[in-house]
Amino acid sequence: MSTATTDGLLLLDKPAGISSHDAVLMARRALGEKRIGHAGTLDPFATGLLVLLTGRATRLLPYIPGEPKVYEATIKFGSETDTEDLLGIVTREAAPPSEMAVRSALPQLTGRIDQVPPAYSAKRVDGQRAYEAARAGVALELKPVTIAVHAWEMLAWRDDACDVRITCGGGTYIRSLARDLGRLVGSAAHVSALRRTRAGAFMVDAAQLATALRDVVPALRPPLDAVPHLPHVALTHDDVHRIRRGLDIAIDQAPSAITTHVALVSADHGGLIALGERIGDRWQPRVVMRDA
Repeated sequence: MSTATTDGLLLLDKPAGISSHDAVLMARRALGEKRIGHAGTLDPFATGLLVLLTGRATRLLPYIPGEPKVYEATIKFGSETDTEDLLGIVTREAAPPSEMAVRSALPQLTGRIDQVPPAYSAKRVDGQRAYEAARAGVALELKPVTIAVHAWEMLAWRDDACDVRITCGGGTYIRSLARDLGRLVGSAAHVSALRRTRAGAFMVDAAQLATALRDVVPALRPPLDAVPHLPHVALTHDDVHRIRRGLDIAIDQAPSAITTHVALVSADHGGLIALGERIGDRWQPRVVMRDA
């Protein structure tokens, strides 16, 4: 990828105290690029991985592997809050549970389960954001949503709190898992710390601290890095020209275990030319990148 391009993948490690929108604004200013999309936000109090695509690479967002998501959270027992995190107003108090009670309850919150989203969330009810209604003192009836919780791992236990690692699918609210866990064991709970460490194939260890964007140029990765799960099909020079013009090409040799989409890459420099979809015996371009 040319050093002048603003098309690519940007992994950010968001600190607590700024919104995901703030982090995106920092990236826009640092890159001088307005087109930046994300693969999922984080609450302002949370830290960790934000997956951003920039420039023309934003068109790859529907194709990137966003699951599973992995979070590390501290669940505080003894009180439930209206926001289900440490920043909210306490709405209920109860004695903390035992470690055994919590461990015994975790299987009931594993697998495909129904979850009522938090009152302070971006969910819409009759066109209104839940958090907007909550701030106005209006109680909306949020319907349960089926989510997937793949695994819980107990990292540490204290008298009134525990540290856990949760592996889950998209759309899962960790705050609501904490709320439901507290209720399940006859107590009350909220999240006091939250960090996302993984989203699909992307890890926070490889991310750049968002606040560092004020001083350094973002470390953009090439667009091809955004779709590591897709098989590669190498294109000849002539095929590259056809694909860039939106024309399909013949399939010379299909990759094994073919999926719906593939990454069409240049045989010369290995860069992503387009995403292709197999239609019969042809590769049809779906998302075409700009010239390298």
